[in-house]
Amino acid sequence: MSELAIETRGLRKEFRGARGRRHLAVEDLDLQVPYGGVHGFLGPNGSGKTTTIRLLLGLARASAGEMRLLGEPVPRALPQVIGRVGAVVEQPRFLPGFTGERNLALLARAAGLPEQRVGESIERVGLAGREGDRYRTYSLGMKQRLAIAATLLKKPDLLILDEPTNGLDPGGIRDIRGMIRDLGRSGVTVLLSSHLLAEVQQVCDSVSIIGQGRLLSSGRVGDLVGREPGAAVRVGVSDPAAAQPLLEQAGWRVERLGDGLRVVGAPDPADISRVLGEQSIWVRALTAEQTDLESVFLELTDRDRQKGGR
Repeated sequence: MSELAIETRGLRKEFRGARGRRHLAVEDLDLQVPYGGVHGFLGPNGSGKTTTIRLLLGLARASAGEMRLLGEPVPRALPQVIGRVGAVVEQPRFLPGFTGERNLALLARAAGLPEQRVGESIERVGLAGREGDRYRTYSLGMKQRLAIAATLLKKPDLLILDEPTNGLDPGGIRDIRGMIRDLGRSGVTVLLSSHLLAEVQQVCDSVSIIGQGRLLSSGRVGDLVGREPGAAVRVGVSDPAAAQPLLEQAGWRVERLGDGLRVVGAPDPADISRVLGEQSIWVRALTAEQTDLESVFLELTDRDRQKGGR
């Protein structure tokens, strides 16, 4: 069995706009989503995330490239594999006058699924106690939970969520994020498409970052945001004016920050202490700057733009 829940190779989607002008929504995208946990699909609005998801689900036709879901080639084998895939790409249509429970019961009956799965799905998304309320009375967050519950009726191995917290208030965002984490821990592979960097960093185990339809980076979140050799270090030192030229002579970039310095390029913070200590300048504090996903993302997109990206 393939080790990847989702895989694309050279995926490309081209649209023809006004006056026949070409627009590449997805450009030679190589996407790899491992089994298990939550994988973030991160990029700004308009970067090609939703288009890629629609291609994977057979809702749009690719211009070129190959795709696999759960090891099966799609769209050719989509009828064989779609029963193991749940997706919330657009707001599903529920009957507003029916309760949440009855809406799910109708969906289960139409799909030939056991009725007990309705209660299981309601429990799993945290709607227990509100399943008897009419859909029209649900908050936006509750509606999103019911949409996810509908996809869980068939007990999918892969769950694809496209911007699931859009439009929610802070409480709703927190609840949906917690539910997504729980689903990933339960054994479901979750692909979470989002433009919110903080959301991906808080929820996801691994991430693929795209920009302008192209893959910019991919890997475990902890690896992407971990401190790399040469990252910035803030230095508290007894004599910043004397310390700065010594550190610059060592080949590092140095900025003055109030009573301290910011040093970029030192392979190890201990090297800073050694260089200064040899000249009897003593370090009071060394603090490695914590990289977050936002800084990684901005660096990647800036680099892509400088290289002449579309």
